Order: sequence, then C-alpha cells, then structure tokens
Amino acid sequence: MRKIIHVDMDAFFASVEQLERPELRGRPVIVGGAPQRRGVVSTCSYEARKFGVHSAMPSSTALRLCPQAVFIEPDHRRYQRISKLIRQEFFRLTPLVEPMSIDEAYLDVTGICPTLEAAREAAAKLQEDIFNKVGLTASAGVSYNKFLAKTASDFRKPAGLTMITPADAPAFIDELPIEKFYGIGKVGVQKLRTVNVRCGRDLKQLSPEILKSFFGKAGLFYYGIVRGVDDRPVELEGDPKSISRELTLPYDCCNLREIRVLLRMLGRKVSRRAAAKNLVGSSVFIKLKYADFQTVTRSMMLDTPSCDGVVIGNKAVQLLARTSAANRPVRLVGTGISQLSPAGETVLEQLNIPFG
Repeated sequence: MRKIIHVDMDAFFASVEQLERPELRGRPVIVGGAPQRRGVVSTCSYEARKFGVHSAMPSSTALRLCPQAVFIEPDHRRYQRISKLIRQEFFRLTPLVEPMSIDEAYLDVTGICPTLEAAREAAAKLQEDIFNKVGLTASAGVSYNKFLAKTASDFRKPAGLTMITPADAPAFIDELPIEKFYGIGKVGVQKLRTVNVRCGRDLKQLSPEILKSFFGKAGLFYYGIVRGVDDRPVELEGDPKSISRELTLPYDCCNLREIRVLLRMLGRKVSRRAAAKNLVGSSVFIKLKYADFQTVTRSMMLDTPSCDGVVIGNKAVQLLARTSAANRPVRLVGTGISQLSPAGETVLEQLNIPFG
C-alpha cells in the first residue's frame, strides 16, 4: 500500500504578506487586483474569508463584503522565494515530490514509512518544521492515494492534519459533498444536481456511461475515485514541455474585448515565467473552456522561438479568432508556449535551394 502526503499551505499569498508585515496580522487581507480596476481576488486571509470573500471573486464584490479589508497587489517574486524554502523541507523528507503549484505538493513516503500512521507522524513533523523555519502554517492530508490525500488536506484548514485509511475511505467518500470532489467545478456540480447527485454516495450510483456523458473521458476517473481507486503516481518534476498560465473567470464571459485583454495579460505572465527559466518557445497555444464545460485548444508556430510577452499575447489574440468565443460564453482562458528550447540556442533552419 502506498503512503501519500498532500501538503497545502494555508492562504499562502495572504499569509506571506502577514508574515512579513506584522501590522497586517489579524486583519482581513486580500491579495489580488484593485477593485477600481476590475481586479480579481487571488487569495485572502482567513479573517477575510469570514465575510464570504474567496478566490476568483471580483475585487469589487470582495470590497462590498469586507469594506475594512486591506488590498495588496501580488508580489510573485517574494512568494516564489518563500516557496523554495518550503520545498527544501519537502525534499528533506523524501526525494519523491510532485509540486502542483507554488503552495502545494504531493509527497510519496512509501519507502520511508512502513504504515499510514508512520506517514501521519512524518506529515506532522513536516508541518512543525515548515512553521519553525518559515513561519507559515500548512495543512496536510495522508492516505493511500493522491485523491484521498488531497481531499484530506482540505478537511481541517487551517493547520489541519487528516488521515484517511482504507477502512475509513468508503464512509468518508460517501459523505463527501459533490463540490469537494477534485476537478468537479461549479458547472459540473450543477449538472450532477439535475440528477439529484449531492454527495459521494449519490455519485457512486451513476454508471460509467452517464459519467462520460457529463465529463467526457474524465468521467471514468470519477467512477474510480468515488470507489477509492486512484492509481496515479507521484510524478517527479522534470523538464517542462510547455509553459502556460490560465484563469478561471468569476462569470461566464461573452465579451471578446475582455478575453483579448486577459490573453495579453496571461501572455506577459508566461513571458516572465519563461524568462526565469531561460527558455523560449517555438509554438504559442491558447486554451478556452466554454460555459458548457467543453474545452478547446488552438496553436500556431512562431517564425522565431520567443518568450516575448507582446509576441505571445498577439499570437494568442490571433488564435482567439479561430474559436467560437464570439458566440459562446467562456469560463476559462489560458495561453502558453510549447516546443521549448534554451534562450540563445542556435536554431537550425531547413533551406529551400532552387535547383535548376
């Protein structure tokens, strides 16, 4: 049996701000775009969450719910610096680490923990080490697969630690609200509620065919996890095949101008990430998810490999014209570069020689 730990930092961006600015501790802190500029909440402190503020909410709505909140523009360089310190603690425990984002990761401790109880003790020690060395709290979940470990880490936030054993799993999954299943978003929840599915016990009654009609190929994944089956391995971080950024919108958007603005903004973020890794891409792609949950991608080759944010944004806008966004509401937008190579590397080009 595998022993998997999922670690998720608590309100990471906001917690970093409160850590480095003591005057913010105990106050509602919202990290994201300014309300005056139609910004969106990236994350918020637990003090702000008490007022109903949550990530992906328009900042103007957050301000209305919590007028006394302190709004802070994200400082990703600072968050990345703290994230590296946290990852060092992960790797002190095990080399089998799969970072999922700047503030969460899976750790496979099967080789060093003979039992799940030993894995729980290792997770508790890891939480203690992160707090002592970095000053931030983390929540952790321990189980025999990735789905249950991740679900467990969200069960008692903040600073929680939950273990789900094979004996516990059936009852735990049966009672789990459908919106707590990893990957099932608001549209998926609405679809399932039309057939009276509100928790894991209800989800378990649906056939693979029905789940595939709702979620495509992902339906088979949900058929497995609701039965406690998830064989996905913890995958080590290797050379990236692409660099991308995406954004789930707080509302279904039909305005092409807004989507173009978002694509150019995401293009700049992709540029900064690529430059930090000293990489360029030969191809630009976009990803759209429509309101009905259908996902489409479009891509095009560049004349010259690049990580320039303006180039990426311009190409992304060109690709938008090859979608149905003008006629279908969009709930997620993303862009990125692929076919990566080191910046400055000589690119060989096939020449066409006009033989007589």
